[in-house]
Amino acid sequence: MGVTIDEFLGILDRLPEVRQVPGGDWVAMKVRDKGFGYLWERTETVGLKATIDEQIALVSERPDVFEKQFTTDRFGWVVVHLAKIELDELTELVTEAWYLTAPKSLADTYEFPAATGEALPG
Repeated sequence: MGVTIDEFLGILDRLPEVRQVPGGDWVAMKVRDKGFGYLWERTETVGLKATIDEQIALVSERPDVFEKQFTTDRFGWVVVHLAKIELDELTELVTEAWYLTAPKSLADTYEFPAATGEALPG
């Protein structure tokens, strides 16, 4: 169990138009200049955009894996401890964060099978 930073970065490599932007102690993950995640290598954690309902469910079900980061009007961000999550689940959460952020025209072009996390043209 657990995901390495390299495995997390591998998930990002399969998502279209992801850009990594250094920001001091973290690296922001963006699609067309809109953020959907952050990586803190020092603490081996990532922050991901989610729906507020999903944020509440994740944090309440497994507080050892997920922490509430912050909420906005429409989204709830969660901190994920990489050492405590399976690769398939993290792939799904990162992909969902990307879908919540990517423009509809881009998101509609790609389909991401949950089992592999690989992008296939739609």
